[in-house]
Amino acid sequence: MDIKALSKQYESYIIEQRRWFHRHPELSEHEVETTNHIVAELEGMGLAVHRFEGVEGCYAELTGGKAAPDHKVLVLRSDIDALPVLEKTGLPFASENVGCMHACGHDTHMSMLLGAAKILTAVKDELQGTVRFLFQPSEELAKGAVAVIKQGILDGADAIYGHHISDMCDAGSMNIQMGARMASSARLNIEVEGVSCHGSTPSAGVDAIVAAAAIIMNLQTIVSRNINPVAPATVTIGTIEGGQRFNIIANKVVMDGTVRAHSEADSYKLEERIHAVAEKTAEAYGARAKVTFTPQIGAVINKSEAFVNIGRNAVVEMLGAEHLQDREKLMISEDFVYYLDRIPGAFGFVGSLDEAHTETNHNDRYDSDESVLAKGAAVTAKLAADYLASDLPKLDPPYHYTEGEEFKKR
Repeated sequence: MDIKALSKQYESYIIEQRRWFHRHPELSEHEVETTNHIVAELEGMGLAVHRFEGVEGCYAELTGGKAAPDHKVLVLRSDIDALPVLEKTGLPFASENVGCMHACGHDTHMSMLLGAAKILTAVKDELQGTVRFLFQPSEELAKGAVAVIKQGILDGADAIYGHHISDMCDAGSMNIQMGARMASSARLNIEVEGVSCHGSTPSAGVDAIVAAAAIIMNLQTIVSRNINPVAPATVTIGTIEGGQRFNIIANKVVMDGTVRAHSEADSYKLEERIHAVAEKTAEAYGARAKVTFTPQIGAVINKSEAFVNIGRNAVVEMLGAEHLQDREKLMISEDFVYYLDRIPGAFGFVGSLDEAHTETNHNDRYDSDESVLAKGAAVTAKLAADYLASDLPKLDPPYHYTEGEEFKKR
């Protein structure tokens, strides 16, 4: 089973797919042609493809020739949506959909998973279980994972693997390691109410802008004084709006922000302290503050050491030990958490950073060295084959989605 050789054999195919996806990006909930293209490619490999209902995206299964009756099932996941970004890369295969771009790198994710599917199809007779290739919609809205779980994508599965291309690793290297890898995210809204009056007599009113400014400054002490210094967390106010006229003391200010952490305990502590700081600060200025803290998504945490080790070994065997890089966790979020809340697995990163590619994900000039794509596909395929051949047990009892299941928010 020479997966490395096959990855090199299919490298041009993988690059060709990446360029097609990059040229034809589609926004979350509208990945129509993207899905059609993926379906055609999978069917061209002889795989039966299943589309999701009510959302775009699809999946296909491959059962190996050495699969025992009670064999394991592994899900390999790629997200497929793009961002509302006007591309400025100047690439010959730049986006043809003006104002829409694969600035997050999901074009590379799809091409790597199609490459892995092609490799694993070629070695089908040697596989000891089933691989489920998942092309998930709407990751950027944090909606896609929940939608496909509700349609049974994890039913009967024993583990899942996914990765993200990122400048956190050098091009040609990968990161798969234990612990928190990406942060939880919550939406923060604060309304500050004061009393308006003429700007010439500020003592007759309560200045909501001054109170809001004090709240913003005081919020910055929460992370530095209430969260363990070695546990990353952020409290960010991203927008602020208030006031009616240049000579009127403002009676209302509305602020929006984001709050991120890597543990549920820190998330709860942040929520508690934000309420206290905002409300008490406003009170000290004679104003009132209403805080709305809305958890959106939990932290991505690799919890299965055995599965993570299979992934790390796959990187070493396919790329060499020097290309397995341990890196700090990130503060961005990913709806892959919904899978890891339900079955074992791991989330990794494919490096894209080199001298020619220094822009970060979500930048309008983001691009990556295409030589990393076949490597990512090789590691994915090797991880899949090794996991199915491993002595890791099947889930007992197996996971099955039930209507009304509570989906964790953090």
